[in-house]
Amino acid sequence: MTRSVEYFFTPVSPFTYLGHERFVAMAGRHGVSIDVKPVDLGPVFAVSGGLPLKQRAPQRQAYRLVELARWSKHLGLPLNLQPRHFPVPAAIASKWILAAVSQEGAGGALKLTGALLRAVWAEERNIADADTLAAIASEQGFDAKRLAERAAAADIGARYDALTQEAIDRQVFGAPTYIYRDEPFWGQDRLDFLDRALAK
Repeated sequence: MTRSVEYFFTPVSPFTYLGHERFVAMAGRHGVSIDVKPVDLGPVFAVSGGLPLKQRAPQRQAYRLVELARWSKHLGLPLNLQPRHFPVPAAIASKWILAAVSQEGAGGALKLTGALLRAVWAEERNIADADTLAAIASEQGFDAKRLAERAAAADIGARYDALTQEAIDRQVFGAPTYIYRDEPFWGQDRLDFLDRALAK
């Protein structure tokens, strides 16, 4: 039986960015598939006690920047602590990822996800802009026009809403969250624990 990890995330999350490539490589090492599940964190936060960044207490906002700088240095990943295009709505980019799942499978969707995360956190690009999304998709070898058309389809929007509700039902409260055999691992700083679980 094929093992899989459910991957709940949003393409505008810096911690998703910091963990993405490590997670994909880890799944590959263990021969585990990834179930790609972008979600809307707004409704998730609303029912789980989370707050959008600007509504958090100043000390929490300040420590977030310390942690991001610390992890960026530790991992050797470029990261703009306060990127020009953040926060931006994630819905359009998330639907492009779901379109990639339907057209290219999880591998293609994960490749696009990595590019979108880098665009926000390392390249100062606006992934809420359709032209920017098309450019990023083309750079990754996708047919951007075909992907855009698929992303605009009603069933893709319904899938995004359904995944968001699934996240709420599964008690996901932040991104990234990895679920393996019903055990949740919240945050890229829990990847070592996920690695151990996958090795069993």
